[in-house]
Amino acid sequence: MLSILIPIYNFEVTKLVQVLHQQGLQLPVSFEIILVDDASTKLQTKRANELLQKLEFVTLHELANNIGRAKIRNYLAQLAQYDFLAYMDGDSMPVDSCFLACYYEHLNPEVVLCGGRTYQVKQPNNQAQLLHWKYGSVREVTTAAQRIEVPYRSFMTNNFVVPKSIIVQFPFDESITQYGHEDTLFGVALEQSNIPIRHLDNPLEHIDIETASVFLSKTERAIQNLWCLHLQYDLAGKVKLLNYYLWCKKWRIAGLVYFVYQLLAPLIQRNLKSSNPNLYLFDVYKLALLIKIAR
Repeated sequence: MLSILIPIYNFEVTKLVQVLHQQGLQLPVSFEIILVDDASTKLQTKRANELLQKLEFVTLHELANNIGRAKIRNYLAQLAQYDFLAYMDGDSMPVDSCFLACYYEHLNPEVVLCGGRTYQVKQPNNQAQLLHWKYGSVREVTTAAQRIEVPYRSFMTNNFVVPKSIIVQFPFDESITQYGHEDTLFGVALEQSNIPIRHLDNPLEHIDIETASVFLSKTERAIQNLWCLHLQYDLAGKVKLLNYYLWCKKWRIAGLVYFVYQLLAPLIQRNLKSSNPNLYLFDVYKLALLIKIAR
């Protein structure tokens, strides 16, 4: 009845799968765990994958070529044999021993379930990880009550359950090959088709906290992807950052904002990699990037 689908890329998911396997055995229905490795290059990841295949109800598929975040999710759906698909990122961990049971209790053939995300409470010792941890803890950790205020804009692909029939009808857009905002587009598709999302307080902890350099690089790729998607699908009103840019453009101050950013860029980037990164400066950084890309 429940297919647990996990895309893998250069991250060891042994503990995650073991925890989910134990929880799955406690469910009163059939379950399976399907892993698809998107052409990982780390030998450690490959070795860990081999051990997981020995677990009952677990299957592993290793791809020869990297196919990207959208296409791999569609591929996982094709492999699934059950009616409900539980998607989760490999760099995650349940924080509750009843994680799968919570989803099971709320399964509905017409509703998408979204469990949310959390981060470790303790600040990382590594200063380089503080920007990602602080941004995630302040901006991404939200309660179900907060998310339900903007249910489609709050949708995230890191932790959700969807009826297979809905994924078949609304697959992830496989033209998205770059990092970022595939969840935005999927949320828009659900909203336009009036498919309800139910938000739950059933989070996964994001355990792969990246260094500021990596996090900023991924942020830039995500913003590039956002602009490409906006040109193709018109995402005005769907993404805060894009709304800020369009407001600046409407009032003809985008050039001024970017000029001021260029003057302050060294100070801003130094702060973002410091022991006390300022999230408002991070917002300015992202807006300036979008202005530059949109030009």
